[in-house]
This record gives sequence, structure tokens and C-alpha cells, in this order.
Amino acid sequence: MKNFYEASAADVRSEINGSQDPLSQEQVARNQEKYGFNEIAEGKKKHPVQIFLEQFKDVLVIILIISAIVSMLLGEKESAAVILIVITMNAILGTVQTVKAEHSLNSLKQLSAPMAKVLRNGVIVEIPSREVTVGDEVHLEAGDYIPADGRILESASMKVDESALTGESVGVDKVSHALEGECSLGDRINMVYSGSFVTYGRGSFLVTAIGMETEVGKIASLLKNTSEKRTPLQVNLDEFGTKLSMIILVLCAALFGIQIAQGGDIAGAFLFAVALAVAAIPEALSSIVTIVLAFGTQKMAKEGAIIRKLQAVEGLGSVSVICSDKTGTLTQNKMTVENYYVDGQDVKAEDIDPANPVHKQVLRLSVLCNDSTNIDGQELGDPTETAMINLGDKLGVPAQRVRKAYPRLSEVPFDSDRKLMSTLHCLKDGHTMAVKGAVDVMLERTSYIQKGETVCPITEEEKEKIRRQNEEYSRNGLRVLGIGYRKFEQEKELTLEDETDLTFVGLISMMDPPRTESAQAVAECIRAGIKPVMITGDHKVTAAAIAKRIGILKDESEACEGAEIENLSEEELEKFVENKSVYARVSPEHKIRIVTAWQKKGNIVAMTGDGVNDAPALKQADIGVAMGITGTEVSKDASAMILTDDNFATIVKAVENGRNVYANIKKSIQFLLSGNFAGILVVLFASLCGLPVPFAAVHLLFINLLTDSLPAIALGLEPHNREVMNEKPRPMNESILTREFLTSIGRDGLIIGVMTMAAFLIGLNQGGAGLGSTMAFAVLCLSRLVHGYNCKAKSPVLFTRRFFNNKYLQGAFLAGFVLLNLVLLIPPLEGVFQVTAMTVPQLLTVYGLALLNLPVIQLLKRIKNRK
Repeated sequence: MKNFYEASAADVRSEINGSQDPLSQEQVARNQEKYGFNEIAEGKKKHPVQIFLEQFKDVLVIILIISAIVSMLLGEKESAAVILIVITMNAILGTVQTVKAEHSLNSLKQLSAPMAKVLRNGVIVEIPSREVTVGDEVHLEAGDYIPADGRILESASMKVDESALTGESVGVDKVSHALEGECSLGDRINMVYSGSFVTYGRGSFLVTAIGMETEVGKIASLLKNTSEKRTPLQVNLDEFGTKLSMIILVLCAALFGIQIAQGGDIAGAFLFAVALAVAAIPEALSSIVTIVLAFGTQKMAKEGAIIRKLQAVEGLGSVSVICSDKTGTLTQNKMTVENYYVDGQDVKAEDIDPANPVHKQVLRLSVLCNDSTNIDGQELGDPTETAMINLGDKLGVPAQRVRKAYPRLSEVPFDSDRKLMSTLHCLKDGHTMAVKGAVDVMLERTSYIQKGETVCPITEEEKEKIRRQNEEYSRNGLRVLGIGYRKFEQEKELTLEDETDLTFVGLISMMDPPRTESAQAVAECIRAGIKPVMITGDHKVTAAAIAKRIGILKDESEACEGAEIENLSEEELEKFVENKSVYARVSPEHKIRIVTAWQKKGNIVAMTGDGVNDAPALKQADIGVAMGITGTEVSKDASAMILTDDNFATIVKAVENGRNVYANIKKSIQFLLSGNFAGILVVLFASLCGLPVPFAAVHLLFINLLTDSLPAIALGLEPHNREVMNEKPRPMNESILTREFLTSIGRDGLIIGVMTMAAFLIGLNQGGAGLGSTMAFAVLCLSRLVHGYNCKAKSPVLFTRRFFNNKYLQGAFLAGFVLLNLVLLIPPLEGVFQVTAMTVPQLLTVYGLALLNLPVIQLLKRIKNRK
């Protein structure tokens, strides 16, 4: 059979039920057995234990575990215990983050209406929605949620809010007749879909799909089949971990071989190898990155962006394309009167004057011929109608007062076929029928026109002028209604025949206007090298009009409809998206394809959305951004970030934060790796020269986990800089370890290594291996604390205000300095940390060598920047 929306209701019923009769209990039982229950299937979830064990897959973690085992076998129990505690803490942290996982399918289940009214055995009964089956006749009235997909049998002025599925904010007028040709989801006006709800009128429909076969069910399937994208930082850190692990394994093997070749015993060679592995691996790196990201989430939360997935903080900084929904994100999600057309003039909403008789008449008639209400900010009714009463309230013509003064005496309700609504009232100048509706329909029934306070017969030229104005409004994406009236001698019961010989008063144009800050946010995006793209279920004309206003659309050719990409191959779509900025009338599958096409072109894509229809694309995007106010639970669960104010401008702020967070994480990584490189150089030098092991494993762990962690975290909290928004997004495949970055790590590590080796040789000559190891440990530890100031910026910061602008770094230096001196100066700790007591001159030598790193590295930076 052809599509259900192309067939008559009778044909659809015959096709599904085999007759025109409602389902019997026997047929219900058979259908439930055949199609199952009306519910969304749940996906399998990983057990927390499995998630915990997966945290140990990382190559660097495996190397550390091997190091711990070797240390234990060689009697270094303290070192082994510290290593294992650190690994376990990191695994617990990772598990907690992962367990806050996806509940999207559960949220989709909650979208189903709890109860439904169905016709069974000729009687309307109320049943749980999960028991609704294919072939059921479901009866609806205003306020009812729709429990399944189906073909409308009867519609009495029924309007349905399908925004969760289509993204269109205006209720859809439903009809029962067959449609012609292929239609997109939002244009199938004789169908209803699970997850939407009735806002006006009543009707009934025949269930054609339930559970996973509904449009909501298909979205659930898309969610299950859509994998989450890893952020650039995750990819970079994994690549870095793999490269570092290979280097470490090669160095450890080489070092072990050198020790054996020099006549050393196997145990001693293993100790050297373990010291090298521990020196090279930044054990606290993953924890520090997590902590810095967590602080980033707190800052963003204060600015209206709640981060659900920590990595999204950094990922935002890499975003090069933002695919944004229109309704509620770029716009206010509130239909608003934009213009009146009265007395042959186009009048902007802010210029409407209630003292002008014609303006006041349009205002009064639009409030009276209106079923919506707004009581204490609680709006109820069609968005276009609420827009009219809100304007009345704003201009001192409140709906409640007007309706009380001129109560409704009779009415002919709105009908989607005739496209008119009429109400009768007794005004000061007699009984008046207020009429509003589609402009073309009204003009056919209009005989007069009001000019000022005079009523004249309407001419064809005047009708043509009104039509041109209507077309002008429509081209600008405005929704237009005509307002008119007819006088009667006395009160009467209105009929359809009364809607003739109307007097035309004016046009009212409305739209969901852009947020005031949207244009500035879009401009800032473009300045930062980010392409803003609008993807919406709304009509192309409306979408293009909004996009032009806020700067997303420069030329009409950049706007298209979802149907245009329907038959494009993946390769064709990749070329197609380059020149498009607005996509209208799109389906959930289209959204995923558009996002994927941009990703295949090497872009990091953020996608915003609030409806069920947005959830698969939110999950597919590198950064899914859901709306906190209007967003469905499904979209929130599929997202990485939730906007508490539903504002596009907040995303731009989040991008700025993300870029700053990434810059600060790079500072932390540079700090950790340059310090670790210094440790590697010292261990290698000692090995090649046949000297004793310069560090005990506990020394390196103390530095890496305690005194290093605090400055690294502090660097991650460096004050943010707005200048990052003048840069282009960094390429998706750009590694953290760029040539410039590696050069600075090598330079700083070499200088710190030279100072540490000098301390080791001085101690070795003055008091043997124990003193040498202690002095090397102390200099490396203090040097790395001082090195935090070197990593604040690429340029020199010594003797500048910037040197002292991070209170966290001052605190980290002080805390690390105190901890180091406690270890060096308190005798009971000597055994635990394997250190030897030093004399005052030796202690001053340690301080001098460590502090010398700061002026030397700052001088080299100054020389480099002058080139």
C-alpha cells in the first residue's frame, strides 16, 4: 500500500484491520502478540565493575602496574603500594564519570502517555498506553498526549504540538482527508505521532505504528546506533600515551641492557628501569586534566552552561562548526506581533498606538476573536493567539478586561478547511462579529474596508495592495492573519453563512523573533573562525528570514530543505554542506547526515537541540548541546552540555571558556613533561656514566604526585584571556606535541636536568650515594615548583604583573615548598622517603641550583621572542 497519509482513512482502516469495524478483544490479543507492547526497547548497559576494569586498558597504566610488581618483588613495597594506590584512584574517578551515563532510552519511554482512550468492542475505554496496539481507534481532546503513530479519522479543529519531533513551534492544524505526493514529517497533516500532544479541538486516529516502529522508536534506534565522539584532547592524550609508552619501553630495555653490559646485577638493572619508567610517566596527568576540566565546568555553570561530560569543556575550544536549532535557541520561542497593516500603512509593533481608533480596533478584535489566555504569566492556547493577547496586555488593552466588557455571545470555531474563526460581541456601536483568518480567504469574503473612522466599499486595487503586503510579510518569514468584522442589527446564533460581506480592518504579522543577543553571538562565532549553521524543522522562508536577521545567511542560495539532501550520496553531501548555512524541514536522519558530513571534512561539530528529534544528532555531534528550559529529557540525556538559559550566546561563551581551558591544560602538560624529561635525563646520565641510581622510586612518586600536582592544577586555573577568540579553531588532527611544544619541553627539561645532575654529583662527592640521591631529589622537586612560573606563558613573565596574577600558583608553590622541607628536615620521615640529613651549606646549594632555573629559562624565552 502507498503511504498512509496518501490513502483515505477508510482504505487505511481496511488495510490494517481488514474491515471498517473497531478492534474486538480477540483482534487486540492477536495484534499484541504480533506487534508486541507499545513501548521503547531498552539497550544493554555495562555493569560498573566492567567499567572499572576497562580503566586499566591504558598502556601507561599497564607499564605502571608492571613497575609496581617488579618493585614489590625487589622489596620496594612502599613504592609498589604508592603506584597501585594512584592507579586505583584514577580508575575510580574514571568509573564515576562513566556511570553517569546515558539514560536517553529511559527518557524516551517516559514520553509515552500513561493512559489512552481507545474504542474497543464499540465502547470508548481508558487503558495504559503500553497496551495500545496497531489498529486501535484512539480518541483525543485538548491536553491529551498522543500514545502512538496513526492516521487521523476525524478532526474537529484539532491542533497538535509536534515541536518535540519537528522543532516547529506553531501547532499543526490536523485534517482527515488524503494528501497527494511525498510529504516530509512536518507536512503530514493527516497523521499524528507519539510524543506530541493536542493543544486545541478534538479528534480520533487509527494506530498505524507502536513502540520501536513509531517515529520516536526510530529515534531510539538511531540513538542506539549512534556512537559518541571522542574529543580532540582524548584522542591527543591517547596518542601521546601510546607514543610515550613505546619510548619508555625502548629506553627501559636499553637501560637494562646497559646495566647488564656494565656488569651490574639483574636486580639493580631492574631498579634503574623502574626508576626510568616512574620518572617518565606523568602519573597524575589524567587526574590533573580531570580536575582542571571540573573547574572549567564550575565556571561554565555560573555562565549558564551545565557540562554533563567533562571532556566537552575542552572539546568546545576546538569547535569549528555550530549546527544550531532555530526555535528557542536563536529565537525567543515566543510568537510575537511584529507589524500591523492598517489604513494602508505598515506599522511596527512598537509604533502601535492604542489612542489611534483603527489601531485600537484591530487590537480589540484580535483579543476578542481569540481563545487563548495568559493568567499570571501562564499561557494557554495557540502561540499566534497568545501573541495577540500579550500585545494587548503590553499596550494597556488586557484580554481579561476587554472580554469582561464585551462577552462572547456566539461563535463559529476555527476550522482548518475554511481557515477562519468568528465570534459575536455587543460593542458600544452594536452587535459585531469579529473575524480573523487566512488573508486570501478573508479577502474573498470582504466587501468593505475601514479607512480611519470611515467604512468604504473595497476595490480590487485595494485588495491587490493587501495581497502584496501579505506576500511581503510572508517572504520575511512572518505568519500573517487578516482581521475584520461584520455588523448585525441584533444578537443571533452565528453560522458559516454569516462570514460574508466582511469589513477589512487590517493585517497582523507575527513571528518567533531572534534573541537580542543572537546577532552579536553569531558575529563573534564568525570572528573566531566558527561557521554557524541553522538546522530546523520549520519552513524554509521562516528559517531564512531569521538567519538573515542574525547574520547566518548572506545569500538565499545558502538555504535549502531536507528533501534536497535526501538522495545525495555521502560524498555529494560533503561537497553540498560547504555552501549551505540554513537547512529547513529536516528529519532526524537528515540532522545526523549533516553533522557527519561536516565531521568527515575534518571539523569538530557542536549541535544544539531541544526536541526528541534532535537526540540522535546531539549524540553524533562532537559536542551535543541541549536546552535546559524547553529541552526534552531525551535531548538532555543525549547531550554533553545543557544551556540553562537556552541561549545561543551562551554557547559562544562556552567556546571561549573551552579554548582557555585547553590552553591552560597545555601549560599543565608542558609543566609535567618538562619536569619528567629532566628526571629521564638524570637517570640516563647516571646509567651511562656507571653511577648509582640517582632516585628511589618513592622520590619520583613524591614529586609526580604531590609537589608536581599542585602547580599543574594551578596552571590549569590560570586567568582566562579573551584574545583566544581572535584565533581560528585548532585543526582536528593537531597533536598536543607540536614541534614548538616539544622544543620548549626539551629546552626546559635539559636546564632542570643539568641543575639536578650537578646536585647529584656534589652530593655523591661529599657524602656518597645516599646524599647524592637526596640532593638530586630536592633540586628536581624544588626546580619543578619554580618551573610553574616559567609555564605561565610563551613570553617571559618575570618582573611583570602576570607573574603574580594566579593566586592558586602562589599557594601551590608555598605548599610544595613546605612539603619538601618537611621531608628533608624531619628525621622520622627520612626512612619513609629514603633521604639523608643535609648540612646548611648543602641545603643552600639545593635552593640555589633550583632557583637558578627561573632566570635562565626566562632569559632564553626573551631571546627567542626577539628573533
